[in-house]
Amino acid sequence: MSKPRSAWWPSALAFVASVAGLVFAALSTWDYAQHLDRQIHDVHCSFIPGMPAEKAAENACKVAMYSPYAAILRDRYWGGVPIALFAVGAFAFFTAFSAYALLGGWQRPRRAAQFLAAISLTPVAASAVMAFLSATRLGHFCKTCVGIYASSALLAGAAIAMVLVEGREIRLALAATRTDAPRTGPSGVPATIVDLALDETPPPRAPGGWLLVPTWLTVLALCAATPVLVYASAMPSYASHVNACGKLESPKETTGALLRVTPAGATQPATLFVDPLCPTCKALHQRLVAEGMYDGLDTTLVLFPLDNECNWMLDRAVHPGSCMVSKAVICADSKARSVLEWAYDNQEKLLGLAKGGDLPGARAMVKARFPEVDACIDAKETNQRLIRMLRFIVKNHLPVSTPQIYLGETRLCDEDTDMGLPYAMGKLAPGLVAAK
Repeated sequence: MSKPRSAWWPSALAFVASVAGLVFAALSTWDYAQHLDRQIHDVHCSFIPGMPAEKAAENACKVAMYSPYAAILRDRYWGGVPIALFAVGAFAFFTAFSAYALLGGWQRPRRAAQFLAAISLTPVAASAVMAFLSATRLGHFCKTCVGIYASSALLAGAAIAMVLVEGREIRLALAATRTDAPRTGPSGVPATIVDLALDETPPPRAPGGWLLVPTWLTVLALCAATPVLVYASAMPSYASHVNACGKLESPKETTGALLRVTPAGATQPATLFVDPLCPTCKALHQRLVAEGMYDGLDTTLVLFPLDNECNWMLDRAVHPGSCMVSKAVICADSKARSVLEWAYDNQEKLLGLAKGGDLPGARAMVKARFPEVDACIDAKETNQRLIRMLRFIVKNHLPVSTPQIYLGETRLCDEDTDMGLPYAMGKLAPGLVAAK
């Protein structure tokens, strides 16, 4: 039997896909680890590895990084252990294995290609799950994540092609041998097909068979687990930081100006200072809901519009139109959460109208959705209630910033309102985290 040619190109393609996946996973992990100092950093979000980090305050990769799906053990470690670390270890294995397949050529066991084809489906499955969550839960596709998804698909395609091409080469080699000129057997007479079959010597192959598979699986598991274990062991303790951001000095408000949002079964007292047109307030609200924590909060809601139309602490509007929307939330009273969440959902449009000078247009949006609050917005009592809320803020010497959340009387640090939210909540309100 003539020796089949080594099918080098699928191995080379698998190597390129593995290296690309390793680079994308490493960038994602690096961005995540940068935030462990509890500060805000730029995040890489590009289909081209190595491009400068994006300077924008929000991008799809940052949304993904702050989501509940970006890490595990988030209540045990500040920020948790990023999922991308598993990808770093796995793609490191695939890079080494595909290099072995490429350099080994026909000398490696055929089981190697079959193993790579089978096991390469695992990152494809993981990518499919993460892509589904991005589409249905986040509404964004992180470019770095898409790079990992594409690398996984390319790796699986290359590994399957390796098996198919090797099988084809073997069949072609056998066919070429059987169509050679007739040969004679040991007695000098023409050889029979059986003689030819006995005489054929397969090309040399490296020893080994199915017993290699458990070994390769063990190495893959070690490669995937090692970065996670190293990362977790190197994590500093943040326990002393989460309760170091102050307390509410005067938590009692005697005039009844503050709103209450108390879902059924809520047990953890909280005071939340928000501006309905503040993007960061919206992001915090969405994280609390996504983490399953919001419904456990017995919330005292304080409107803190960063708009000089009603807020004398400002000389210019940070979020134009927020005074009007805050009054609408106040007017809703027992349905304040519904109006607040509607404002968050329509925040960009409301802000766009107000910033463009079309405050009546923003008011018309509120009226169209909640006609029952329209007349109340201009009422003297509503304005006085908002002023009392602002005086409550002044009385507690709060910074002019939103959002601010207090669990009981202890302030949740601004640094703990995104990646560190489950960890900090677990320290400040353990019952809330245990019940979710």
